[in-house]
Amino acid sequence: MEPRDPFPNRRDILTATLVSAALVQGQPQEAQAQETRREVFLERAAEGTPHKGKVLLAVQAHSDDIPLMAAGTVAKLVKEGYTGYLVRATNDDMGDAPGLGTPGSIGDHVLGNERDNAEVARVLGLKKTFDLNYSNHRMADVSMNELQCRLIFLIRLLKVDTIVCWDPWGHDEENPDHERIARGMEAACWMAGRAHDYPEQFAAGLTPHAVQEKYYYARRPEINRVVDVSGVVDQIIDANRANRAKGPAGNHGSRLRAELAKHGQRLPLLGEDDITADRNYIKEFILARHRALGQKHDVEYAEAFHHIGRGSRSSAVEEYIKKNAVPLK
Repeated sequence: MEPRDPFPNRRDILTATLVSAALVQGQPQEAQAQETRREVFLERAAEGTPHKGKVLLAVQAHSDDIPLMAAGTVAKLVKEGYTGYLVRATNDDMGDAPGLGTPGSIGDHVLGNERDNAEVARVLGLKKTFDLNYSNHRMADVSMNELQCRLIFLIRLLKVDTIVCWDPWGHDEENPDHERIARGMEAACWMAGRAHDYPEQFAAGLTPHAVQEKYYYARRPEINRVVDVSGVVDQIIDANRANRAKGPAGNHGSRLRAELAKHGQRLPLLGEDDITADRNYIKEFILARHRALGQKHDVEYAEAFHHIGRGSRSSAVEEYIKKNAVPLK
């Protein structure tokens, strides 16, 4: 996720770092305003592995999207039995450099983010990554039919039950890549279950397979589900810490600690070593919105989603079936 940078020259490491934290902290108010408009379901951690046998596809445009927006939910679902995979739509070639104030080359961006993306997948317990390798900020040029075809192939190949992705109806979205992957994924989820869409894939042994459940994240989501991620906070922190080449977390804590030391200052929060500094920075600033949302629902940390449940029947129909269905004679 790439908020507007009020310091495009990145000359002041300390100022830019603190502003990055402020931008992230500012997000909960937007989400809170939207959340009050509809009923919200709190999804708590489940005992054991009730989702064993199911497949999760975590989808992002850039290497920092899932770490910032949905790392806790992905880690929670994997912990509860899902086999997970990670799709990254772009190669992050126009992303941020490995360090604030260091321009770097496009090659640096691509390689750094590729490595970070693989580490994010490892931290979250995901089995494999799929990089579609479109150019960053240029996905508006990508054929929607091509994108849908590639995503349909993955859904059928992996037999995906649930996705976590950008919301195709999200508000205040300024990044064309977020919008493009969201629209492509939404269409692919149901088209993958149709026998007449891309039937040539069946010759390779694939079969129709529609996605049944969707967790959509956004800058300002229309919230109808909040997920308690209190039990996987360490994985959220590690996923963001892995995002060193791009994300507004990575090694910001250690850089802030070094910058303060130049001025003869220190923050006790940042501890005495770089790892502690990075982890504590992420927990204090990057996860501030997770805490704020969690407090509203009497849990420590939470993530917000526009959730679309299983099947095409309405919840009222599903509830009626549950209460009134009887065995065949």
